[in-house]
Amino acid sequence: MKHTEVEKIYRIIRHQLKPHFSVLEKCESTSELKSLSQFQTIESLVQKVLEFSDVGGGASKPAQMKERYRFVGWNLERGIQFDDQLATLRDHPYLSKADVFLLTETDVGMARSNNRSVAQELALALGMYYAFVPCYLNLSKGAGIERESGGLNELGLHGNAILSRYPMRNVRHVCLRNGKDKMAGREKRLGRQTAIVADIDFPNFTVAAVAVHLDAQSSQKHRRDQMQDVLDCLDTGPTIIGGDWNTTTYNSSRALNAILGFWLRVFMGVDNVIKNHYLRPYQYFEKELFELIKARGFDYSECNRLGERTTSYDVEDAKTNKNLREWVPAWCFTFIRWALRNHNGKCPLKIDWFASRGLCCEDPEIIRDVREGRTVPLSDHDAIGVDVVMGRS
Repeated sequence: MKHTEVEKIYRIIRHQLKPHFSVLEKCESTSELKSLSQFQTIESLVQKVLEFSDVGGGASKPAQMKERYRFVGWNLERGIQFDDQLATLRDHPYLSKADVFLLTETDVGMARSNNRSVAQELALALGMYYAFVPCYLNLSKGAGIERESGGLNELGLHGNAILSRYPMRNVRHVCLRNGKDKMAGREKRLGRQTAIVADIDFPNFTVAAVAVHLDAQSSQKHRRDQMQDVLDCLDTGPTIIGGDWNTTTYNSSRALNAILGFWLRVFMGVDNVIKNHYLRPYQYFEKELFELIKARGFDYSECNRLGERTTSYDVEDAKTNKNLREWVPAWCFTFIRWALRNHNGKCPLKIDWFASRGLCCEDPEIIRDVREGRTVPLSDHDAIGVDVVMGRS
């Protein structure tokens, strides 16, 4: 979308939609929201906002043909640590050599991330092309500690993005079915998870790249169905899918389901579940999702470091727990601490993934120093990387 068209979208939000937010955010469900005459008058504008794409940027010089191209997937956790994230993407010995970034959780005009256009500003600073699609139009400042952010949202957009050193074309949305009513909790949002797809034109090859974020508060079946939504919209050519798939192994659609699931895993043995399920979700709890991927001709075994964490739950992390306490009773944390007493209160999880089709993927990596060993982590997720070797299959 041309820059002037993007500015029109932003003006719609500022002048035609934001004046209604204070009324809309009082609704406790989407059905209540849709019954409001005030929402009915602006519903078509909301849909227009959620369907736009922001595509722009450009390489400072033409990128050269190479034997291999590096893809990185990273959940940026909104872009809250933007300055340090940018410095890391520019200077890190591994990340600085990436050709394509598949980014999830990128804000545009949210107070929690200093009202930046996160993907656009990263791309322009790095001399890259970018494409952003929104998932949500936020009526409030976010969840948990995010509500304590200073200032107000200028726009309230949140979505997924692709950055590339090579030209992109045919940018499109893949809208995923909601697993949870986005108006039912304290974080009020209009929209649904949306994957972004773009064709990356390397000098010697074209690859369809997909950045996807599956719902956290959802069931295993729902995450499988969301991935099916993505796969159903893809052509048959060479493709790489990357992002945060939230393969926690839990049915987190409701607090009760998550609590019952926790006790099931305790009875299965904490050590057993960490090794064979949290770090290998494809073996049982999330098996249907990974079997679907294989059935559609995609491989995940060669483009990921299997059995290794990409995030960790820390029972003592104040920010994580403040978010979790919004839907899990406080008494649960006593039992979580007990279950993790032999693991320093930490539980490793494998929730960030690549899958590829028609490509040869080599040397998958997990970049943990963006999160671990820092006073302030750059994100609550590690970055993941893989090299795509062109001309082989």
